[in-house]
Amino acid sequence: MLEEARNPRSEAQEHMEPGFVARVLEPSPPAIHTGEFSDDPTDRSDVPEGVVSPVSSGDVTWVEWVSTRPTLSQWAIDRWLVPGPRLVPVPSGFSLTRDSLHQLAYFVLSPVRHRANTKIGLRYTKGGFGTPFFGDDTQVRIEGVDLVVQRSSEVRRAPLTTVNGACQAAGIPYRVDWFPRFGDPLPPLDPDHTLVIDEESVAAMTALFGFATALLEELRASAPQGERPSLVQLWPEHFDVAVELGDPEAGARASYGVSPGDQNHQEPYLYVSAWGEIDRANPFWNDPHFNGASLSYDQLGEADDQRVAAFDFFRQGQEALKG
Repeated sequence: MLEEARNPRSEAQEHMEPGFVARVLEPSPPAIHTGEFSDDPTDRSDVPEGVVSPVSSGDVTWVEWVSTRPTLSQWAIDRWLVPGPRLVPVPSGFSLTRDSLHQLAYFVLSPVRHRANTKIGLRYTKGGFGTPFFGDDTQVRIEGVDLVVQRSSEVRRAPLTTVNGACQAAGIPYRVDWFPRFGDPLPPLDPDHTLVIDEESVAAMTALFGFATALLEELRASAPQGERPSLVQLWPEHFDVAVELGDPEAGARASYGVSPGDQNHQEPYLYVSAWGEIDRANPFWNDPHFNGASLSYDQLGEADDQRVAAFDFFRQGQEALKG
C-alpha cells in the first residue's frame, strides 16, 4: 500500500466546519517560489474571518476549538496545535542522537533545499523536522528514525543509517561545503559512520521542537509590526529553532530561540541572543558563551507552567533590550 503524501494544512481543514479556515505550525504545499521560498504557516492575511489558529492572531485558537470537540484533543496535541504534555528530562542517549540529527540537518536536509533555491532554513514537522516545500512540491524530512522524501503525491521512506545513505535517499551528493559563507561549519563525521539514533531521544527532540515552534510563533504573532519578526525556522548550523524580532536601530533586535544543547550547554536551553551591545551589569544577561541570556532546561523543567515560564523569559529579554 502506497503511503499517502502529507499536507498539514489540508489535514487540519478536514476538521473544520463551514466558514472556518485552519492554520497550523508545519509547512504545507504548494511550494513558494519567491521571497523566502517558504510558506508562512500561521499567516491569515488572505482570510478575512473564521481563522482557527495555533496563535492568538487567529479568530479562534485551537485550544478553544478543541475544548468543544474533545475527540480532536490528541490529534491536536500530536501536532502542537494545543499545548502538549510537559517536557521531561532528556533520555540518556539524547546527546548522541542530537549530534546525529544535527549532521543530517546540516549535510542532508539543508543542502537539498539550498540546491533548489539557496535557502537553508528548516522547520518543525510532526515526528521530526524537515524542509519547507520547494521545487515540484518536494519536502525532505526526518520522521522518527526514517528519512522521508515527499515529491507531489509520491512518498519514499528510508531508514536512517549513515549520512551518505541519507544523501543518496535525498538525491544529492555528500559535500562538506554546501554553505561556503559559514566560516565555522559543523565538523563532519565520516559520512559512512553509523549514526546513533534512538526512538526515545527522537521523540524528546520532536517534543522540544514542537514546544519551541508553538512558543516562538506566538511570540512572533504578538510582536508589533515595527519589530519586523522573521519566520520561525530551525537553523542547521546551530541546530536550534529561532525567531528574530526587535528594532535594530534602537539596539533592541535579538534572536529568540530554543536549542537542544551544544558544546557549551550539555542539555537543551532557551536563549535570547542580542544583536547589539548588552549591559552585563543586568543579571538577566547571564550566559558567558554568547552575547545574551539563557534559561536552562532544569529551570524550565521545574516551572509549574513551562510555557508561561518560557514566555516570561523571552519577555524579560525584550524589556532588557528596550532598557
